[in-house]
Amino acid sequence: MLAKTRLILGVSVAAAFVAGPAFAAETLCGTRDSVLKQLASEYQEAPVGIGLASNGAVVELLTASTGTWTLIVTMPKGSTCLMGTGEAWQAVPRKVAYTADKDS
Repeated sequence: MLAKTRLILGVSVAAAFVAGPAFAAETLCGTRDSVLKQLASEYQEAPVGIGLASNGAVVELLTASTGTWTLIVTMPKGSTCLMGTGEAWQAVPRKVAYTADKDS
């Protein structure tokens, strides 16, 4: 997945390092549109899930039929950042949430 990180850095003119020195070498950001286009073009990844974080950020999971996945976060001010990438993604059927047995 290092190749994915390098590709997005090299292609995106808007790529920037953010989030302080501890994360600067690992976090890549750009416009949401450019990040989504690059992931679709190079990895055939598309969004399969989206959610709103408590800080107002939009979190999205993108996957491809090949099993690659990418987690991105779009901040309220508009910057979209890669938060994680990987392989061997498998969708699982949604099940009823676990609840603790009150008699235990």
